[in-house]
Amino acid sequence: MKPESLNFYEKVYEVARQIPFGRVTSYGAIARFLGAAKSARMVGYALIGSVSKNVPAHRVVNRKGLLTGKFHFEGTNLMQQLLESEGIEVKDNQVQDFDKVFWDPGEEL
Repeated sequence: MKPESLNFYEKVYEVARQIPFGRVTSYGAIARFLGAAKSARMVGYALIGSVSKNVPAHRVVNRKGLLTGKFHFEGTNLMQQLLESEGIEVKDNQVQDFDKVFWDPGEEL
């Protein structure tokens, strides 16, 4: 299947699957990369439905590094636990050293 034939949600999943272990990106960075800069919220909606699609949605946070999507993971702290298992420090629901662990698909892909 050619990338241009994928729907928006599938394109989000394709980008999210490329986020390296131990790195995070933002909803907005994915939206910008897909040419839909004002669609960060749609990226979030796509990731809510990605549980059964082998997508590392835990690696996507808001533009400030906050775990705004954590309520869509099973358990109270699963998103944080998954990030911490990859070596990412999280304090008060915020990724620490965000600039160092941030992965921008616009620069990397």
